[in-house]
Amino acid sequence: MALPKKIKPYLPLTEPKTLLPRRYELLEKINKDGTYLPKSLLHADLDRGFLDFVRDELKTVVTGKIIPTVDIIITTQNWSQFTETWDFQNLDKNVDPPLITTVRNPEVKFGTNPAVMYNIPNRRLYFYAQVPTWDGQRHGMDIYKIPQPVPVDITYSVKIICNRMRELNAFNKVVLEKFASKQAYQVIKGHYIPIVMGNITDESELTIEKRKYYIQTYEFTMLGFLIDEDEFEVSPAINRLLQVVELDKGVSRKQKKINNNPASTNLDVLFVVGNSLISQRFDYTVNLNLGETSNVKNFEVYINNLYYGENVGIIQVNTGDVIKIEITKNDDSLESKIQFNNLLL
Repeated sequence: MALPKKIKPYLPLTEPKTLLPRRYELLEKINKDGTYLPKSLLHADLDRGFLDFVRDELKTVVTGKIIPTVDIIITTQNWSQFTETWDFQNLDKNVDPPLITTVRNPEVKFGTNPAVMYNIPNRRLYFYAQVPTWDGQRHGMDIYKIPQPVPVDITYSVKIICNRMRELNAFNKVVLEKFASKQAYQVIKGHYIPIVMGNITDESELTIEKRKYYIQTYEFTMLGFLIDEDEFEVSPAINRLLQVVELDKGVSRKQKKINNNPASTNLDVLFVVGNSLISQRFDYTVNLNLGETSNVKNFEVYINNLYYGENVGIIQVNTGDVIKIEITKNDDSLESKIQFNNLLL
């Protein structure tokens, strides 16, 4: 029975964060240097991030030794410079395989990253954050704006050069396990950048006359984006202002309220002691709006001897209608009053 080779040295005491808490955790990583703006991301940062990905995530160990990785992007210009100072050489100053190199295609195409693929023209700035400020006297706000990131696709070729098939198989196993979920991610300056695996080609030299060595090339595409901090904009927003208002302490005489609507008048219906019923004929069309009442428990309204309602707030009266109001007093030994506001129609 096979035993597992990897044993956890400790048990985690806390569960990993997911969903919204995970988003806040990523936001804290982006802003951990004390800035409210995202860090700029350019071509050199993406190259450096991919080299770190090859060195850390594709690390291959064969017979207890790590296959060394060339820590620069290989081009025709810097290869001759690197061969003078590399650490993978033998006593004859020749390269000593195995080793892993990274080659970048010079052309950088417009990206296909779905997170930043929007057709927004003119590279306009968009709101990113609202940051409070304090100048020692006043509170205020600063508005941070950034342009839409530009998506880019950068193609890299990772080559392994070795003499033995075991080293080739070990590196192939690491790559296929890493990209078993179609793509992998690399954190570059706080940004999560996806990397997609492409074709695998073989360039091995197997002739009898020459020394046999294997070369396999793995193609990767980084779905990155470009953010330049020089394009960020910080502008002041609304400041909290102190308004001073001067008031006149002189005593002003209360002015008489003027009724702006001549068609609106007040009607007081008085019920003397011993009377709880009043009838009135109207020679005009009017709306009676209920106002204040005094010593009235409830009242009933009749129009032309037809029941209209109890404790109604508005009575619609037409020309020639006879209105009858019958009340129930709280105290029969006192007079009662109902006030209406007349609005002529």
